[in-house]
Amino acid sequence: MIDLKLLEKDFDNVAKKLKLKGVDENLLKEIKILFEEKKKIQTELESYQNKRNILSKEIGKLFKEGKKEEAAKLKNEVADIKNKIEELNSKLKEIEEKLYSKALNIPNIPDDDVPIGKDENDNVEIKRFGEIPKFDFEVKSHDELGEKLNWLDFKKGVKLAKSRFVVLKNEAARLERALINFFLEHNRSYGFEEVYVPFLVNSETMTATGQLPKFKEDLFKVEDEDLYLIPTAEVPLTNLFRDEIIENLDKPIKLTAYTPCFRKEAGSYGKDTKGMIRQHQFDKVELVAITKPEDSDKVFEEMVECASDALKKLELPFRQVMLCTGDLGFSAAKTIDLEVWIPSQNKYREISSISNTRDFQARRGKIRYKDGKKNRLAHTLNGSSLAVGRTLVAIMENYQTKDGKIKIPKVLEKYL
Repeated sequence: MIDLKLLEKDFDNVAKKLKLKGVDENLLKEIKILFEEKKKIQTELESYQNKRNILSKEIGKLFKEGKKEEAAKLKNEVADIKNKIEELNSKLKEIEEKLYSKALNIPNIPDDDVPIGKDENDNVEIKRFGEIPKFDFEVKSHDELGEKLNWLDFKKGVKLAKSRFVVLKNEAARLERALINFFLEHNRSYGFEEVYVPFLVNSETMTATGQLPKFKEDLFKVEDEDLYLIPTAEVPLTNLFRDEIIENLDKPIKLTAYTPCFRKEAGSYGKDTKGMIRQHQFDKVELVAITKPEDSDKVFEEMVECASDALKKLELPFRQVMLCTGDLGFSAAKTIDLEVWIPSQNKYREISSISNTRDFQARRGKIRYKDGKKNRLAHTLNGSSLAVGRTLVAIMENYQTKDGKIKIPKVLEKYL
């Protein structure tokens, strides 16, 4: 959650940064009005409290002097002041609750070095890796290849569920499993501890990492239960430390997990409806880190390197892209996307997003660490390493042969 104290103290500058992420100006105006009301009540409250303290001292003095009638009159006045203070405290609490509720819908502040822009067209390419393959035959898309090889069955996916679900068969199912194992072992070699987590979590867990209340429409909820299917393993992994004080964070906590992910993809109708690029259910191996603020930039670089190295080992062409302010995710202060080359589309497509959320999620989830005698908010980071389905798509298309078959990357041969 955004630091409300910072927003109140430096409203104009923080609001200017938030507008770069598309925050509604009317919402910011509402918050500013609430801040003004809060300040007015606090000033009035302080005045009444000072007056009560002065009168209380005066009452004590009058009693000592034997002036009981005058003291009694002042006691009545103090009682009225006490009622007024209770009334003002009630109003103050109400305003603070409104501010908290509105703050839950405000995204993280972008870092100063994030490029300014409106959407993905303003993202900045950092570097490219690998050679884009050249084919001496007409390139087939992964869905066409998958149906011919009896690897992918989209009709059965619709039969079992609905559109944007797919059944993986034969070598595709084996390749999916191989990729999951490869990614987990690769991440462990970078010092990430493997964890297995629930795929269903409660609303408090979803709120801590920023999925609720903002993205409620994109989540699959269990009827009559306070449970949601996870959209990413970032949610349960980060929440392992919710409402906790970590005794020793001298060394960053680094975790990795495989989970299926579930998203309604609300608002994406008409986009990537063909094939496996945008599914309601997909596999992903995630990276999550909990760090001290001074370590988060270094860990961010390590996570980008870890995910990038996985793609290098698979010998897939990709590029690193810094997201602009308008394309940043809700919780992210900074994000680098890895985009893999998809031959049938003749362009790079996102396969991983590595984000530093700074203390945004930690504030929402009360994730703290011991710093001497003080408890401080940790920094949380997350990233895909990698989206398994999109990696499968990239392998099928980049490794396709003239006779319609698919080669297997050398690094995966031991798993197959």
